[in-house]
Amino acid sequence: MVDDFEPFRRWVTSLVQQQPGLEIIGEAADGLEAVQKAATLQPDLVLLDVGLPKLNGIECAGKIQEVSPNSKILFVSQESSPELVQAALATGAGGYVVKTNAGSDLL
Repeated sequence: MVDDFEPFRRWVTSLVQQQPGLEIIGEAADGLEAVQKAATLQPDLVLLDVGLPKLNGIECAGKIQEVSPNSKILFVSQESSPELVQAALATGAGGYVVKTNAGSDLL
């Protein structure tokens, strides 16, 4: 789970961990930390915000795919402009969820 807003990370973590067979194995608050953790943890799925410090989510997605090629990426962001969503999906991400809809759409 990669987001620079800790309360949102905690909320998503609690939401995911209520689901049988799902668990959050790591959290990161910025893009560089996300790449480092992905390299170490090799997660099945990375929940990734677009607006991150140090390395934005779109750049981060490409680097995660280099260090953890089997990880799938799902963007979860407050940004919803069609251009940004298209740029995020062009990274090869499996989807894009707007944060305001995360409660119903994420799982």
